[in-house]
Amino acid sequence: MDTETLHRQLQHLTDRAEIAALLDRYLRSLDEGIFDEEWARAFFTEDVTAEMPIGTVRGRDAVLARIRGGMALFDRTVHLGTNAVIEIDGDRATARGAQLSTHVLAGGAPGAPGTEGLFVSAGHADSELVRTPDGWRIAASALRIVWTRGTPPRLPAEMTA
Repeated sequence: MDTETLHRQLQHLTDRAEIAALLDRYLRSLDEGIFDEEWARAFFTEDVTAEMPIGTVRGRDAVLARIRGGMALFDRTVHLGTNAVIEIDGDRATARGAQLSTHVLAGGAPGAPGTEGLFVSAGHADSELVRTPDGWRIAASALRIVWTRGTPPRLPAEMTA
């Protein structure tokens, strides 16, 4: 194997590892609850588009506000992502994985009988990523829910508009 081929393979593996780590850090950060501008810059491009179960938003500031508001609906959460298929093409990439999210409703809000205030959702997370001077960032994302269990939280009026 020549040096150039080895370099390309190493770059591909490094890119894949960096993208997987970014997606893992993002999901873990949702459970840690620190949503500020630094947090948003660490994961998203300035012009990101995010399609979420609570609506589609454009721009890093809008994503930050929507996630901050959405996560405030829960006292605790655990987000798991797995089976990511990552395709890299130069400075752009796509990733698709499964996501399972468990939520404890805020303020002791009751859930459906037998769920004790739990709301669980599962689906597919699709991301488009770009390489930036600061590393890989999410340029577009879509979370498509396949199933849920329990009663979802009531959305504030500003999230339903």
